[in-house]
Amino acid sequence: MVRRSETLFLTAVCVLLASCAVERVAPGTSRADVLASFGQPTREVAIPNGTRLQYSRLPAGQTAVMVDLDAQGRVVSSKQVLQSTELGRVIVGQWSRADVEREFGPPYLVDRVASWQGDIMTYTFREGGIDLFFFVYLDAANIAQRTGQAMDTRRDPVNDN
Repeated sequence: MVRRSETLFLTAVCVLLASCAVERVAPGTSRADVLASFGQPTREVAIPNGTRLQYSRLPAGQTAVMVDLDAQGRVVSSKQVLQSTELGRVIVGQWSRADVEREFGPPYLVDRVASWQGDIMTYTFREGGIDLFFFVYLDAANIAQRTGQAMDTRRDPVNDN
């Protein structure tokens, strides 16, 4: 009999492998081939000169692959964006909520705290074997005013018995 933790682990491995495959979509691949191979994206957004297909692993997060298509529907690039080098591109005082979601997909969580007057968008990611949070603090006009990072100390449900 397969234990629940083994089933969860195998499911997580399959999702991770699928996200890696999406990340490596060859430039020039047609939109139809991307959809046939990887299914419907989590979200589709307009970008200059084309469309972005967002493949986010929801609700847990940690993986968000952006597949950029040109105006003819051909892949220009694809990459996993939930990593420090990508998240560090947020420009405080300039990026809006829409900019953040266009670049990184939907957040894991949007929350509020008493010490901040706007929403806080939270993304989760894994780097160097450590689970992390990335926060984008928005003001009342939905403009990023601060970012931050912290360790995710929640228990990993894949390893819980």
